[in-house]
Amino acid sequence: MPDLKGMNALKTRSLEKIEHKMEGLDENSVRYRVLQSVKNFKTSWMDLGQALYTVWKDKLYRDWEYLTFEAYTSKEIGIRKDTAVKLLKSYYFLEKEEPQYLHKDFNETSEAAIVPSYEAINALRLAKNKKEIDEEDYTALKKNVFEKGRDIRDIKKDITALIRQREELDPAEAREKRKVATVRRIISTLKTLKNEVQASKLLPVNTIKEINSLIDRLEAEVEQKK
Repeated sequence: MPDLKGMNALKTRSLEKIEHKMEGLDENSVRYRVLQSVKNFKTSWMDLGQALYTVWKDKLYRDWEYLTFEAYTSKEIGIRKDTAVKLLKSYYFLEKEEPQYLHKDFNETSEAAIVPSYEAINALRLAKNKKEIDEEDYTALKKNVFEKGRDIRDIKKDITALIRQREELDPAEAREKRKVATVRRIISTLKTLKNEVQASKLLPVNTIKEINSLIDRLEAEVEQKK
């Protein structure tokens, strides 16, 4: 199944399928606009994200005889589930946090080479929620995404470098984070063990209760360290 980041390189057969689906549809309908946006994905992923958001939010895919949003995106426009989710979240992030970049004049005056990809916007969205990324760091990242059109690989490298820099500045906090990560892995292992024990009935009920109690205490400790 083709992924949208290579949409401009899709084979003619795939484009013909999309155009065939567009035949007979109302050009003003949301369904038609989604398909049109897929064809023009290279420079209009924001339009596609907005259209897909409408389809998802209003469950319009049901009107088109698809039981789920995933079935619609997969069968009608050839988008993987994870790609569709990234498009939705990236568009919603812009609408909520950076609405100025959704304005028509921005899209019309921006060169195709520096129109940010949905992958870059998604990385920016995730970075904004990281405590290691402060306001100054976020502003620099945003500039690299919107003004310089940096590739997603470069953006990820920038984010990783910033996080490592923060950890070097605060080694105690970095050690604490590693401890929390270790405890989380222990909790996950205990839960798996508990499920296996319950299924096999090898240990008494009191032992299972003790495992549950240990899990609860560890989860409480993790919660306190957030």
